[in-house]
Amino acid sequence: MIAALPMYDWPEVQDVWDRFWALIRDGFREEGIDAPDTLDREVGMWEAWESPDLLLGQTCGLPYRTRLHGKVAVLGTPDFGLPDAPGGYYYSQVVTRIDEPGDFADFADKVLAINGFDSQSGWGSMQNTAAAEGFGFSRIFVSGAHIESARAVAEGRADIAAIDGVSWRLLEEHRPEIASRLRIIRRTETTPGLPMITAPGNDAARMAHAVEHAIAALAPADRARIGLRGFETIPAEAYLAVRTPPLPDQIDQHG
Repeated sequence: MIAALPMYDWPEVQDVWDRFWALIRDGFREEGIDAPDTLDREVGMWEAWESPDLLLGQTCGLPYRTRLHGKVAVLGTPDFGLPDAPGGYYYSQVVTRIDEPGDFADFADKVLAINGFDSQSGWGSMQNTAAAEGFGFSRIFVSGAHIESARAVAEGRADIAAIDGVSWRLLEEHRPEIASRLRIIRRTETTPGLPMITAPGNDAARMAHAVEHAIAALAPADRARIGLRGFETIPAEAYLAVRTPPLPDQIDQHG
């Protein structure tokens, strides 16, 4: 069995995620669902998402709509309480260096840092926001993680990045030496957040019930530390309706 919740599992808040998992685990067991004692922090994301042994995972909207829809069952979507976003939805903060002038469109020919091409928050939302203004990014630095995208911009190896709003909140609190060197230009489009998933054949409804109870039982101070507000049901159609930007034919891939 695999249980992995890596999306916002930063070292500074791993103790919170461990306590949250313990509540979920105990709830699963009360429902007669076997569950591992601890979260797996070694398994790769795609390995977990596509495994028939996946008990509980969390994916991103872009992988869900492009590869996982119909191959996993969705429990629900955690609500991290981002300002001006509906429950369970999120957006990214578009950032550049604090001393870098210009508005969003001025960066059309600059280097975009992304965590990966399978990221809604770092790649999909950024390209869709750019497309709405009549351009697209083609000079790409692939960093591997939101924090590394932020670091690349701060250090001048890239010029602009879209940082998942929850990750940006963590960055401001726990890595101020990076966040303080950046300025927010704008937000990207708002899209459905990161759903919790399980392998087909598992009882997603009973599992969702246990997760809801775990969120309610989590200490208020712990909920505040990770910004967790609730658990939302977002229909698959809302995820599938989001545009998936094509990869450029040729990418000046700096990373």
